[in-house]
Amino acid sequence: MRNFLYAVSSGLLLAVSWPTYGFPLLIFFAFIPLLLAEFRIRNFSEKHVKLRVFGIAYSSFFIWNLITTYWIYFSTPFGGAFAILVNSLLMSIVFLMYHIVAKRTGFGAAATFLTCIWMVFEQIHLNWDFSWPWLNLGNVFSEYISWVQWYDITGTFGGTLWIWLVNLTIFRSILLYHEFQERPIIFRGILKLVLLILIPIGISLLKYYKYEEPKEKINVLILQPNINPYTEKYNTTDSRIGQLLLKLTKDHITDSTDLVLAPETVFADGTRLTNFNRSEAVYFGSQISKLASKPSFLGGISLYDRFADPSKVQKQSNQIGPMDWYDDYNSAFFVQNNQDSIPIYNKSKLVVGVENFPYQDILKPLLGDIMIDLGGTVAMKTTQPDREVFYLKDSLATAPIICYESVYGEYVTNYVKNGADFLSIITNDAWWGDTQGHRQHLSYARLRAVESHKYVARSANTGISAIINGRGDVISELGYEKTGVVTGQIGINPELTFYDRYGNYLSRIASFLAIFIFLFAIIKYRRNRPGI
Repeated sequence: MRNFLYAVSSGLLLAVSWPTYGFPLLIFFAFIPLLLAEFRIRNFSEKHVKLRVFGIAYSSFFIWNLITTYWIYFSTPFGGAFAILVNSLLMSIVFLMYHIVAKRTGFGAAATFLTCIWMVFEQIHLNWDFSWPWLNLGNVFSEYISWVQWYDITGTFGGTLWIWLVNLTIFRSILLYHEFQERPIIFRGILKLVLLILIPIGISLLKYYKYEEPKEKINVLILQPNINPYTEKYNTTDSRIGQLLLKLTKDHITDSTDLVLAPETVFADGTRLTNFNRSEAVYFGSQISKLASKPSFLGGISLYDRFADPSKVQKQSNQIGPMDWYDDYNSAFFVQNNQDSIPIYNKSKLVVGVENFPYQDILKPLLGDIMIDLGGTVAMKTTQPDREVFYLKDSLATAPIICYESVYGEYVTNYVKNGADFLSIITNDAWWGDTQGHRQHLSYARLRAVESHKYVARSANTGISAIINGRGDVISELGYEKTGVVTGQIGINPELTFYDRYGNYLSRIASFLAIFIFLFAIIKYRRNRPGI
């Protein structure tokens, strides 16, 4: 029972650390009860040891996942259950791997392995088809960005490393005191704890207050039409949506407006790719681009390409019938006055189950065409290989980041490497209702600002639309379920940060260390077994 209570304590501490309602200082202590429970089972239990460790780990991670991501349920009960249960399972497997190594090595090697294997798990979650990095540990500081300004060097993996380093240091001090019962151990432990927490925060605060605003700025007008996706969005026409966007723009545009930003798939009728240039979306985008000082317009559109040519079929194509396929796109498009062609960017980090059927070759024969409907369409989306940027001027570009893509730090740096001077995020977070889902999504955008020191202009269908500066402060916003606009200035920063250049190098280093320690533990164990 004590081990179970330890597990519950860890789960609750992890949950109450999380943005946007929690206090992240608690996460520096959150794993300690779980580590103590594992230690007790490893050293004082004789039967079903691995099963017990897995059980307490699953209890902790289930509580954490349930409290922080319960809101997925509001779009689909099945999708919510799947995300919570499977992510808890994966986390528990990672912790079980730590237990296996801890039985065969000393504290230093086991602690290093746990830190590294957790980072490997997070890196996998950023890249595989079942990608769900929402609870990657470094995200926990998104509401306290003044603590982690050094994410411009490490990315969120620096936060993961920091969290595990503090938890494991405290855990070791507890074990040492339990063994030797000496007061100096407590004092040394407290001193280490204070230094490990305060030094990174101190460095970050220096960077935070030394931040200099870019000298060059442009003016943006961010539209928030507030269309309910369940009752309005797919039951209205692109023409009506276009008229609403045009009215909102006319009511607030000035001669100094450089960019008008509209949400993800705001034009949701489903436009055939061959008809794109004659679509309502392009018409209203063009009308907006002719207003006042002739601003650029960036918005979202649902596109598709239907064809009968088998040579055009690709992995993400959807088949309707014999010799009948279509590619479905969640896209951003960019309109300027008197431009020759209209650039399109296709969303390429896809929501599992909604826009992407993971591992089709394996799962489709078993499940058929079933999709984990987390809200929206159930068709496979078609992606593109590169992170395209849109140019407002010859030397001024923005990143057309669509919804879920904004959760991926290294992914966003590819826009920056391709020339983005600021980040534009278009999204529709209304599927989850007025819950932590849309608040956390906005909060994570602040981390992207810190990593690249780029301003963020964010247009969300039902909110929260916002402007975020290059150190992660939300300087202007429009609340959830409000119709209106956000206006303000966007700083232009063409410089690349260390993280922009090198991405998630910490997780790559961790991968090598984790493999080395795991192999060392297994080989050493086999050599020490009797008869070997």
